[in-house]
Amino acid sequence: MERELSALKDLDEDKKKAVHSLAEYLRKHEERLHYAERLAAGRSIGSGLIEGTCKNLVKRRLRQTGACWRVPRANRIAVICAALYSEQWDDCWKKYH
Repeated sequence: MERELSALKDLDEDKKKAVHSLAEYLRKHEERLHYAERLAAGRSIGSGLIEGTCKNLVKRRLRQTGACWRVPRANRIAVICAALYSEQWDDCWKKYH
């Protein structure tokens, strides 16, 4: 990625700043961004799976007939749903109870 970004030429100042900002971000997070290895292992590299899960599972809970939610309570339900549908339920339960 660094090679590709450095190969960009003939950019106006705004685009150069944006490319530089992206390159700096990638440098700071290099140890976490092993995308090729993640893809080779069949693991996700994007947030689409998480966003889709939130949309379907959490939204379903929040939109039940007669439901009226305040933001702090809706956030708590989102955390509970995330823990319930992941492998972290036991750890979450132990932490808060």
